[in-house]
Amino acid sequence: MITAVIAISDSLPPERNLVGLLGHSLVRKAYLLKDGKLPDAPSGCRFLTCDSPFSGETWNTLREAITTPYILFAPWTDEIRIDPRAPERLVAAAKATGAALVYADYAEEAGGTLREHPLIDYQAGSLRDGFSFGPLILLETAAIGRAIRKYGPIPAYRWAGWYDLRLKLSADRTLFHLPERLCTVAAEPGGTGSAHFAYVDPRNRLLQEEMEAAATAHLKRIGAYLAPEWKDMPAYPDSFAQEASVIIPVRNRVRTVAEAVQSALRQQTDFAFNVLVVDNHSTDGTTKLLADLAGRHPALHHLVPERRDLSIGGCWNEAIFSAPCGRYAVQLDSDDLYSGKDTLQRLVDLLRREKCAMAVGSYTLVNERLAEIPPGLIDHREWTEANGRNNALRINGLGAPRAFATALLRRIGFPNVGYGEDYAVALRLCREYRIGRIYESLYLCRRWEGNTDAALSVEQANRYDLYKDRLRTMEIAARRKLNGVRRWRS
Repeated sequence: MITAVIAISDSLPPERNLVGLLGHSLVRKAYLLKDGKLPDAPSGCRFLTCDSPFSGETWNTLREAITTPYILFAPWTDEIRIDPRAPERLVAAAKATGAALVYADYAEEAGGTLREHPLIDYQAGSLRDGFSFGPLILLETAAIGRAIRKYGPIPAYRWAGWYDLRLKLSADRTLFHLPERLCTVAAEPGGTGSAHFAYVDPRNRLLQEEMEAAATAHLKRIGAYLAPEWKDMPAYPDSFAQEASVIIPVRNRVRTVAEAVQSALRQQTDFAFNVLVVDNHSTDGTTKLLADLAGRHPALHHLVPERRDLSIGGCWNEAIFSAPCGRYAVQLDSDDLYSGKDTLQRLVDLLRREKCAMAVGSYTLVNERLAEIPPGLIDHREWTEANGRNNALRINGLGAPRAFATALLRRIGFPNVGYGEDYAVALRLCREYRIGRIYESLYLCRRWEGNTDAALSVEQANRYDLYKDRLRTMEIAARRKLNGVRRWRS
């Protein structure tokens, strides 16, 4: 019933792993995907030369060659050890649910210790190209054929062929997560590091253009694509004491918040501005430090909420609904800095000039000592006037610093969460309004152990990913409704 498809590197998978897989009663044979010179194929295996296991050419070739009802795809590594009953469990799940694709949890092994690696459920908003299906994926061959006949062949993408295929499958069929550990892999050393920013690394620009093309085609298929047309900014009657406010939510950042505040106060503008620091009941000395600074700087407002259940988004709401908040609200994280004295002026000028609901600059990654670290400038050039609002559904963020028209922001508000609150607002705004961009660095983003996304556990990373996927699911539903599409599958 199954043809295995295994991506391999320079060496073959351990023989015990291949023998165990090929010896299973449900597995007929295996294709080993490899770039470059090929050794002799083990019994029951056939080599397929390819530059990438994810290319359109690879998957078009496999689709034509494989006749078994199912394909078992191992996209990662030669270090995978499959549970003896994994093929049966995956096939049973596919038959029971009618899913076109089934994936399962796994474990990582390091030093003789197993660490569980659960995955998250797939939903409509899981269209980001970095969604993890783990190291073992079962595909129904007939579902692939139907998707290709309905939506067209897989384009000749070098990197996005697999991505295009699974998006086509998801348009009409379920992609099912089986929450069982069905294999073990060798744990990879290190943390998220540069991988966290891989999608904005300029060296990956061609890859990202392919991914964007595949995602945009998918949004058109499901009726969620938006043309580059925007509403005019509404004329709200709100009055403001200041033209702009720098918003700094903070909790327990005594090491860095003073530098952030000073970089805001040093801004040189042709308009009046203030700095609103929302101190979320810090316990490490941050509160006293900010009180002292506010006593010396009249433009600094030290706000301490009455509520104690606020996350970052809730702190933003405290600021934008407060009396001192200006016509424009501009973000600065408590461990980051504006890179120059003109950052605030440039963002406000853009909001005024282009009548934007939101403006986003670019930032440079630095370490705790403010020395630049790879990949350096993060300019999010994947955002374009023509397609940015659609591509925003594929990626996990729009960049920094961010500036907003406060009157419109007050009508929307921030979700009271500690991660993704800015992404939620950006998705909502770009559904209807223009977002302006500056591609030069305006901001220093400090990477250190105190970052919200530093050294995340698997569980925490899953919670973050699940939340942003849910935001995208909501946004896709809203855009389909805006386009008059009534049929919906969650």
